[in-house]
Order: sequence, then C-alpha cells, then structure tokens
Amino acid sequence: MPLDEAVRRFVNDGDHLALEGFTHLIPFAAGHEIIRQGRKNLTLYRMTPDLIYDQMIGMGCAKKLVFSWGGNPGVGSLHRFRDAVERGWPHKIELEERSHADLANAYVAGASNLPFAVMRGYVASDLATHNPRIAFISCPFTGEKLAAVPAVRPDITIIHAQKADRRGNVLLKGILGVQKEAVLAAKRTIVTVEEIVDELSAPSNACILPHWVLSAVCPVRYGAWPSYAEGYYERSNRFYQAWDPISKDREAFTSWMEEFVLGTTGCDEFLQKLPEARDEVTA
Repeated sequence: MPLDEAVRRFVNDGDHLALEGFTHLIPFAAGHEIIRQGRKNLTLYRMTPDLIYDQMIGMGCAKKLVFSWGGNPGVGSLHRFRDAVERGWPHKIELEERSHADLANAYVAGASNLPFAVMRGYVASDLATHNPRIAFISCPFTGEKLAAVPAVRPDITIIHAQKADRRGNVLLKGILGVQKEAVLAAKRTIVTVEEIVDELSAPSNACILPHWVLSAVCPVRYGAWPSYAEGYYERSNRFYQAWDPISKDREAFTSWMEEFVLGTTGCDEFLQKLPEARDEVTA
C-alpha cells in the first residue's frame, strides 16, 4: 500500500515506535511521513538515533527516547535532540539510555516473547546507577552475577529494505543491525522497499522477512536516502554535513522542515525539491 496510507492505518499517537537501520537502510521516508501526519507522544526506540530522530524530536513527535548512542555520524551532535534535552524545545523529552548489547539482546527477547534479556554487560559500568530498568540477578546454576534488562516490544517497527516480492516477502541484504529482531518483536510492522519484484532471487543465507510477520509493504524508491541501500545508491555524506548548520538554529531548522518535509507530499517530491538530492539521485 502507499506509505501515507500505511502510516495513517498503523502509526498512532502515543505508540512505542522503532525505526531501525544501522548506518544503512535507515527509513527516512517513513520518518518524514510520520512528521507530515503530525504524530505525537511517541516513545522512540533506536540503537543509533541519528538525523531522522533529530528531525522527529525537533518537530515535537517524541515523548521519550530509548537509545544506546546518538549523533550525526562523522559530523557531531544532534542539535535538535540536544535542544530538547537541555532547553526543553519544542518540549522536554524523557531519556532511557542503554548499551548497544543491551538493546540488541532486548530486541531478541521481545522477538522471543520473553519478558527480559540476560547478559554479562554492565557489571563494570555505572550506567545501571542512572537507569533503574537495569537489574542484576544471580545465575541459578553458577551463581554468576548477570544483568537483566526488559525486553523491547514496540507497538510498531518500521524498516527499509531492498525489495519485496508480490506476496509481500521482503529481502534484506548488506549491513544489518537489529531490523529482523525489531520486526519480530513488534505488534505491527511497515517495510518500505526500493522495488517490488516477481522473484526475490535471494542469495544463500540472506535475511528474508516472510509476509505473515508484516502489516504493510510500501514501495518507496530512495526511501533510505540520505543513508544508503546496498546495490541501489550510496550514502550522501554531503547531506549529513549540511544538516549540522541547518539543525543548529531553531528558525533554520523549522524553515527547512516546513519547505522540504511538510511542504512536500512524499519521498519523490522531497528528493526533487532538495538541492543535495537532485545532484545524487537518478530519475
């Protein structure tokens, strides 16, 4: 179905929402559609929140962020994220900081229908003193001290992938983060894809998400831009660099979002309107 319809049907105010992708296949187009439709009070999950969560936070979509690292990769800070935390603009957001290993295990626990994950992390860390949702237990067999962390079970997960077949099965290839686990942990899932094909022609050991675990598949060419999609387009380093001065200033940020996101109807129009994108994407 079209992406705007999928967001209307499956993303609700107040949802626990994961937009996952690890440097690659980040679902920017879906995040922009959530902003266009004005979703609010979202609890956002992501191992590595970068520009799309900076934009969603700056546009007032987020109530809380659960994360393990945040920044503009290779450039610096997320200025809209910082402004919300440090100065409460556009409003304060709650933070729950966890480690990469924690969130990876927590998604696996959610996908396995378990209430929590057990891991060796945090034993030598003071992060647990700042996050009451990190607990410690003793192994019933060896007595070893282990960390216990609550499972992540989003109301909805959104990811981007290379392609889907006409039955709705999705192929993911290249660098993966926790997309598979985030999908299997969620109640509902939207997948945007570069193209719909008759046959996936998947290589051996490829990651295939079967149609019965998905709520909607939405064809959105360049749906991960300015991140990259292996086999389709490269990362736009120029855009990540350009975002830094745009996001530093509230008025510049607001004007940019009004022109290029709120002022466009979808990914195609966004890319046609944005100067950085016009030079990098093909018709």
